[in-house]
Amino acid sequence: MRAYITLLRPAQWLKNLMLFFPPFLGGQLLVQGQLARGIAPLLAFCFVSSSGYVLNDLLDRERDLSHPRKKLRPIPSGMASVTGAVVLAVLLLAAGLALGSSCSMVFLAFLLCYLGVTLSYSFALKSYPIVDLFCISAGFLLRLQAGGEVFHVEISPWLFMSVFLLSIFLSTGKRLCEYCLLGEKAVEHRENLVHYPQGYLEGIMYMSGGAALVTYAMYTTINRTTLIYSVPLCCFGLFRYILRVQSGKSGDPTESLLKDLVLLPVGIVWVAMVAWSIYW
Repeated sequence: MRAYITLLRPAQWLKNLMLFFPPFLGGQLLVQGQLARGIAPLLAFCFVSSSGYVLNDLLDRERDLSHPRKKLRPIPSGMASVTGAVVLAVLLLAAGLALGSSCSMVFLAFLLCYLGVTLSYSFALKSYPIVDLFCISAGFLLRLQAGGEVFHVEISPWLFMSVFLLSIFLSTGKRLCEYCLLGEKAVEHRENLVHYPQGYLEGIMYMSGGAALVTYAMYTTINRTTLIYSVPLCCFGLFRYILRVQSGKSGDPTESLLKDLVLLPVGIVWVAMVAWSIYW
């Protein structure tokens, strides 16, 4: 049972909280009934995303054997059977789509788009350089847009750009960490890494990180000036993540946030600062 729960990657559900960004930043999260409205959409994205993780693990079970950490995952290690994983993925997908259809047709369309991107990534697009980074970013953007639909909040163009650039920054950091960790064996695990010249991923990470900081600063200036005081904190968080990646630690965004004793407090303080600025 523990192996199949691990297959779901529940820690990655943290990404699905992106659904709540539009009402949170729009000052509408505490409106009566808003939190309850977001339960079904959140569960829908959790189920569909977990089905995608299971499918990805099934397709990558041979390649994961060459990775020092991923070879311990339930499928490549043999703790979970292929048949059981397939059944689990189908059940999760059915439950997620059923919940999504109960929200609205527009939300279901965003959910299906997310599913389409996930399937395309797992079966083919993850092998293409740059395209794989944009696929990961698309997942965050679809969550953001779906959240705007659920809570009836218009997405600011500056917020859209901030999320896009930040997701590119984080996904590039994750790829760079894999590249540095695996060395010559990196191609055996992820073949598109061979197409990135030396220093290319670092350049993308620095460029997208700087651009994300600028767009977020513009978002705070245009939409809510009191949020400008959170920009230095975001800058510190970006620098800390770069330090983790360049030091050879995990570049996974969720793992970095939950396990880094500096990034986690920074994230909590950012939420507190934004909440104070908007709601008090």
